[in-house]
Amino acid sequence: MKTIQLSNIKKTFHLGGETVKALDGISLTVNTGEFLAVIGTSGSGKSTLMNILGCLDQADSGEYYLEGVKVNQLNMNALADIRNQKIGFVFQGFNLLPRTTALENVQLPLIYNRGKKINNPTQKAKKVLDMVGLSNRINHEPNQLSGGQQQRVAIARALVTDPSIILADEPSGNLDSRTTDEILFLFQKLNDKGITIILVTHELDVAEHAKRVIDIKDGRIRRDYEISHRRYITA
Repeated sequence: MKTIQLSNIKKTFHLGGETVKALDGISLTVNTGEFLAVIGTSGSGKSTLMNILGCLDQADSGEYYLEGVKVNQLNMNALADIRNQKIGFVFQGFNLLPRTTALENVQLPLIYNRGKKINNPTQKAKKVLDMVGLSNRINHEPNQLSGGQQQRVAIARALVTDPSIILADEPSGNLDSRTTDEILFLFQKLNDKGITIILVTHELDVAEHAKRVIDIKDGRIRRDYEISHRRYITA
């Protein structure tokens, strides 16, 4: 089953009198249950692609289908519903609310999810925190957690609405190598459960933990290949 279909996606920005082609005809299919890494240097277009996939921005032209729905025909409210119900986001900077416990941070998406009523959001949040190995840290605030623990809270927050896709933008960018391995192991376990994961990174050794890599340069896909010798981490 195809989760994502992009056809000839283009996106241009106008900066300081110059026209920059951020995406220059991207066509891409992502099947359900894939673990895809998008790699490229700064300015390659990978973050712009992530924003379009996450319905945070829209392409100038081309077609984007998400689970059969044509995304680029939707209004802002419909796009917000997709972000809340189908996509979980994990960012490099964690984006956790300070002076708010891990449990409260994870519950937030359930409060704003208009499409799916959760009878017991606290229980659901505890469940996903346990899934990411933080059942003993639910009452800790971000400044009481390590960088890796904060990223696990962010991953739990992404998971709490049962999304079909996790979009992770440089999720290991602020982490040391050992903690990076822990987070990538967690992504691999989640992918083994059938969750589609798209990870943006500029590091090839991080990308090689995925099953497939898209290499972007100057807004175009220059390589699209399967990982034959995948780096699979074991606990």
